[in-house]
Amino acid sequence: MAAVPSSRPRRFPDGFVWGTATAAHQIEGGNWNNDWWRFEHTPGSGCQEPSGDACDSWNRWSEDVDLVRNLGLGSYRFSLEWSRIEPEEGDWSVATLDHYARWCDRLRERDIEPVVTFHHFTTPRWVADRGGWESDATVDRFASFVERAAAHLGADRIARACTINEPNIVSFCGWLLAAFPPGKSDKDLAREVGDRFVTAHRRAVEAFRGAVAGVPVGLTLSMAEWVAVGETDDARAAAQARIDRTRALMEDRFLAATEGDDFLGVQTYSRERWGAEGRLGPEPGVEQLAMGYEYWPDALEATLRRAWDCTGGRVPLLVTENGIGTTDDAQRIRYLHHALGGVLRCLDDGIDVRGYTCWSLLDNFEWAFGYGPRFGLVEVDRTTYARTPKASARWLGSVARNNALPASIP
Repeated sequence: MAAVPSSRPRRFPDGFVWGTATAAHQIEGGNWNNDWWRFEHTPGSGCQEPSGDACDSWNRWSEDVDLVRNLGLGSYRFSLEWSRIEPEEGDWSVATLDHYARWCDRLRERDIEPVVTFHHFTTPRWVADRGGWESDATVDRFASFVERAAAHLGADRIARACTINEPNIVSFCGWLLAAFPPGKSDKDLAREVGDRFVTAHRRAVEAFRGAVAGVPVGLTLSMAEWVAVGETDDARAAAQARIDRTRALMEDRFLAATEGDDFLGVQTYSRERWGAEGRLGPEPGVEQLAMGYEYWPDALEATLRRAWDCTGGRVPLLVTENGIGTTDDAQRIRYLHHALGGVLRCLDDGIDVRGYTCWSLLDNFEWAFGYGPRFGLVEVDRTTYARTPKASARWLGSVARNNALPASIP
């Protein structure tokens, strides 16, 4: 006899952390001193529009903290803008570090855990001009930045630290697809930069632990569900071979670099379909989103399982990004409900998932796509910067307060 689906909410473990996330360049505004600002203003870069004032969160950060609190979330992941903290080599801005310290203090006052990311896609111009991530010297400079910033903020402020956000995306998009700065297309360089990010992560973990004792630190990695497509066994085998080669560069070497970390941040949005000749587009009949990929909430469960298997269960998992870019907020709620169901199935199978962070708090600057994709739980007026929580924000807040996923969507 088939099991009858439960009509009761399904609970998450006690202590499960609920949060949302942003990144400095996407929300602060006026970050002119980094490589991304220059890339946005470079003719032919492919960027839809410049970041400009973004969400004006450099000035409205306290309002953003209150939004997180009012939504009932207990964690806020944000990034430090290296180019503000060290605008020129060795020239440290104490005022900027104090700004981020006040941000952390306000979060703590609101019973929200500050989750600090040290590199979220942007690199200071002076670092880029000295070779950027093509130079081993950047590893040393980044480790120095992590040490200085971590020591200033201190263990009482930082709840968790993420060293580098999605190093696989930065190396792939910046040095192969030419969609990120420096806008190159060189397979060997992309591989080399990825390896350098692995080294930078390990050095950053060491620097962070040397400056701040007892605070969990880890890496965040972009992952996708990879699917081999083909009409015959041979075609599917050829597709799988392509997947295995690509995934070794895009995921596996970074997963291996997490040994000794306190957690791994899994960041997932959709799936990748591959055929014998290479990557395929969205499957006909499957909803397609503003970023060009499929509506596929099952990807979160698949990537959590793969991350757990590939790391041998040696490091706890956190979902540090998951969400959907859409103007249809009912679709967002449907996506989140489905994805969270996958998290519960992972937990049922003994996979150590400690929290869920929704991307993003605000409708913000989505890199080369500009302000078109709407990932935010909170709408931001592009003229006044007024914040308006969406129905999805209230829905996720209710899930977080109850620490339980409703059996169905109202």
